[in-house]
Amino acid sequence: MNILEGLNHEQELAVTTTEGPVLVIAGAGSGKTKVLTQRIAYILSQKPDVKPWNILAITFTNKAANEMKERIEMVIGNDANSIWTGTFHSICTRILRKHIDKIGFTSSFNIYDTTDTKTIIKECLRELNIDSKIFSEKKVQGSISKAKSEMIDEKKYEINAGNDYWESKVAQIYSLYQKKLKQNNGLDFDDIILCTIKILLDNPEVLAYYQQKFRYIMVDEYQDTNKPQFTLINLLSGMYGNLFVVGDNDQSIYAFRGADISNILNFEKDYPGAKIIKLEQNYRSTQYILDVANDIIKNNQAKIQKNLWTDKKEGAKPIYANVKDQYAEGQYIADCINKEVRSGRKYSDCAILYRTNAQSRAIEDIFLKERIPYKVIGGMKFYDRKEIKDIIAYLRVIENPADSVSLRRIINEPKRGIGDTTVNKILDIAVESNTTMFNIIEQADIYTLKGTSVLKNFAQMINDFRQEKDNMSIEKLIDWVLDMSGYKQMLEAEDTVEAQSRLENIEELKTIAMEFSSESAENNLGMFLESISLVSDIDNLDEEQDYVVLMTMHNAKGLEFPVVFVCGLEEGLFPSNQSMLEENGVEEERRLCYVAVTRAKTNLHLISAKIRTIYGNTSCAIPSRFLKEISPNLIEYIDDTIKKVEMLSNDQLSKITNKVNNVFKTPEVFLNSLNNSNSQMEDVDLSKFKPGVNVNHRKFGKGTIISVEPDEDDLKVEINFETFGTKRLMAKFARLEILK
Repeated sequence: MNILEGLNHEQELAVTTTEGPVLVIAGAGSGKTKVLTQRIAYILSQKPDVKPWNILAITFTNKAANEMKERIEMVIGNDANSIWTGTFHSICTRILRKHIDKIGFTSSFNIYDTTDTKTIIKECLRELNIDSKIFSEKKVQGSISKAKSEMIDEKKYEINAGNDYWESKVAQIYSLYQKKLKQNNGLDFDDIILCTIKILLDNPEVLAYYQQKFRYIMVDEYQDTNKPQFTLINLLSGMYGNLFVVGDNDQSIYAFRGADISNILNFEKDYPGAKIIKLEQNYRSTQYILDVANDIIKNNQAKIQKNLWTDKKEGAKPIYANVKDQYAEGQYIADCINKEVRSGRKYSDCAILYRTNAQSRAIEDIFLKERIPYKVIGGMKFYDRKEIKDIIAYLRVIENPADSVSLRRIINEPKRGIGDTTVNKILDIAVESNTTMFNIIEQADIYTLKGTSVLKNFAQMINDFRQEKDNMSIEKLIDWVLDMSGYKQMLEAEDTVEAQSRLENIEELKTIAMEFSSESAENNLGMFLESISLVSDIDNLDEEQDYVVLMTMHNAKGLEFPVVFVCGLEEGLFPSNQSMLEENGVEEERRLCYVAVTRAKTNLHLISAKIRTIYGNTSCAIPSRFLKEISPNLIEYIDDTIKKVEMLSNDQLSKITNKVNNVFKTPEVFLNSLNNSNSQMEDVDLSKFKPGVNVNHRKFGKGTIISVEPDEDDLKVEINFETFGTKRLMAKFARLEILK
């Protein structure tokens, strides 16, 4: 096939510019994945001396890596399997499995998630006798992760801490935390990249091997790289210098995770002579949507100038809806989705994006009432469920008995009569003896531990599993663990719907193991544990299921939908109050808005509420400054409030929080909306509320009044709702609509 067929001029230039450093500024929906795929095929077709294994392609999610691999395979066939394609973490893990012994770990190391690392930090606080109320696991974890993203190790952290009380305590915890990780033969997510860098820097022969191997390196989403990732790429590309990065400075939204936008802004400075190519033609969205995105993002100062355009017809204007409150917001969305479905769209064509997860609750309430199928991305993740973490902990200990975090999770799960006092004593002996908890348990009789026979039986069970783990499939090993540990019997004995659901979740884990066995060339327990450690929530998005997707704007990165609702466009919520206190914070929020808008293909709805209750506070809301930045002729207004109000300047907006006492100083229309809502509560005609009367509630939907009971100057109304059952509400405050 003609590799260059179907590429526009700029895409073709990006594909055929193969030598030296290249930066491609790829606007949203500009076909960057196609460029990356075709470029790999072009290099292999034009350079006979370059083999598939000489190419390294790095993405930011497993979903993107799999998509790229599938596309490459369609172009070049089975040779795609020899290309190193994956996330930073999966690529580094692959290197570590081969070389981690050089820094004192074994190849059976485990990867710890945030829950596991908090457990270790908790142990550190206990051993160091540090008050966890002052030094919470979450805060300490955040400080350590931030330090690692800046490549500050525990020794340098201690030096930097000086006499600062907080920092010096964190330095102590950081040091013990790293020691415990090594004792457990475990790495946290930050260490995966940092340990790879250490191996490469300390072992010139290893660095030379990978520099020679990877003649062409390609990196997607370059704007989201942090300092360790930049360092890793810089090291690996040091011999040939053929570094090709694709990114969009306007979509840099992960500063809170350590992403450094200067990596993309300073590319020419870091790599003198680099070629810059811009992909500005968009193949996803209508021109109206792109014009809205361009209007918003042009207000940022830190950027590489570009302007998205499309040759598609203009399409429908984006809609701005200024609604009453969060329930009206949910009802507006539900009505729009129902209309879209009636016109032939699927529920899965629609996505709802918000700044914070707390915003989903009111929308979910309305969806339940309207019977709209939906899925919240970012809720309880499959791998965060207790039963899944328990079984994975068993597998981790089987693979790596030094893993004390997983060991502590399962040693008394199901109940074996091994209490916290015994576990803490085992841990103390292990620390004092500089050995693992598992070694102490194996010798429980020597240390005269309470429950010696139970402990030794547990150790023998683990050793039996270890002896046979390589002689059976992973799903069979899971079955064996369930039976021998008593875990299955424990759930069966509960005989509840919840217990049955937990068993079904474990069956799903076995399905994942079976799929891994059928797809993986290296079918062993260690590789399976690695694969599920690196999975992200977005990787589990099932695009074949028909449901509306609810997610934060951060989670929506890289996705696209025909119909998109961007909710909560209000000052203090989006942009957030916190962003107004941080340097360049509002610019990052504006980039996030740009990302949210450009997820839409044909229909875009921008929504703000006049009154919003969130985190227990009710306040009058000011439309977001991002709405003010959009040219009025680009938007269709459902409520033209925003056009009637003289908008405040950005400086003024930055000083306003969503507190009611401040809101009273805002434009008259907002005060009026609050007054109007109060008057509605005061002027309710109580005589209309009688048994048998049909009503509608903004949250609970349609229902019938069962009984009425006087309560001072109000009525307690008992209502049987069609979807939510019986509720008792106060008539004046419930805002009930009488149905004829």
